[in-house]
Amino acid sequence: MQIKANNPDEYIAQIPEDRIPYFKKLRQTILDNIPKGFEEQMSYGMIGYVVPKSLYPDGYHCDTNLPLPFTNIASQKNFIALYHSGIYASPEILDWFVAEYPKHCKRKLDMGKSCIRFKKAEEIPFDLIAELMQKLTVKNWIKIYEQTIKK
Repeated sequence: MQIKANNPDEYIAQIPEDRIPYFKKLRQTILDNIPKGFEEQMSYGMIGYVVPKSLYPDGYHCDTNLPLPFTNIASQKNFIALYHSGIYASPEILDWFVAEYPKHCKRKLDMGKSCIRFKKAEEIPFDLIAELMQKLTVKNWIKIYEQTIKK
């Protein structure tokens, strides 16, 4: 489900009405907990949180004109998705998240390499996501990115 939007508010205005309160709360949870330095912008057709080029001029290795991505949120056809690059790149963060998830949600964890899928929006573990967002500073993320992803 690709949403064409120029900014986060336009994006949210186009998602299914029943998801909007949960999506807004997810966005606010991220904004309230993401370390200083990350910026919110549209990224890959989703709401993204990136390391701006002013802090990391090299940009993303797949397209150096783009800032370094960190986290995205999206309303997909059957779920709300949180894409977190730290979970993908850091085994420690992945292990922590997988261990903590059952303490916050009765539903089985549904995730891919970096994508966490929430099929029941009312069961999004906002407190856990708040903790997840606090795990990596911009400096930490750049270091992990350079060591594990950028070759």
